[in-house]
Amino acid sequence: MNALALNRRNDRMLMPGPTPVIQTGRLTLRPHRLSDADMIAESLSDFAVTRMLARVPAPYDRQDALDWLVEHTSGLGIDWALAITERDDAHIGCVGLELRHGRWHLGYWLNRFYWRQGIMTEAVKAALERFARRMPEVAIHSGVFADNPASLKLQQKLGFEITGCSEIYSFARNTMVPHIETVLKPGALRLSQAA
Repeated sequence: MNALALNRRNDRMLMPGPTPVIQTGRLTLRPHRLSDADMIAESLSDFAVTRMLARVPAPYDRQDALDWLVEHTSGLGIDWALAITERDDAHIGCVGLELRHGRWHLGYWLNRFYWRQGIMTEAVKAALERFARRMPEVAIHSGVFADNPASLKLQQKLGFEITGCSEIYSFARNTMVPHIETVLKPGALRLSQAA
């Protein structure tokens, strides 16, 4: 076998495969559909949600959602963008694992009416567990804006460690915002939610 064929095989082994469907006790995480546009636009038109996200503009409307969905429903990408749904299959949030600059990054958001119910912890934990089964030797990078202690607490509960601080641009806030950088090292995911 020549070196080029071996490199191609290794490249394929480093990818997590298609976005899965993941069931938890009360949630279904699934690939997005174009029909999610209205629910995404409703959630992300809420500044309480978008102000905590770096790359989401405010105001956010249905066309923004469709533009994002076209890319993420094409089947051409390697990233995972999981719609968070409950039993009625209505889109209430998103967990994403995205390859950027050679490193895997976790991002997530949830419609404000579902906050403080443990939904995001359940969804992120399930996505990370599945991802770790497919990519066991990969560190996951993430972070939170410094004024989002609930998100930092969620990450630390799951095993993320703080690695530093920086400032990043927030499209919704239209300014630079202090950002706490985090990483989940391979094998460090805490499976108990009581951690």
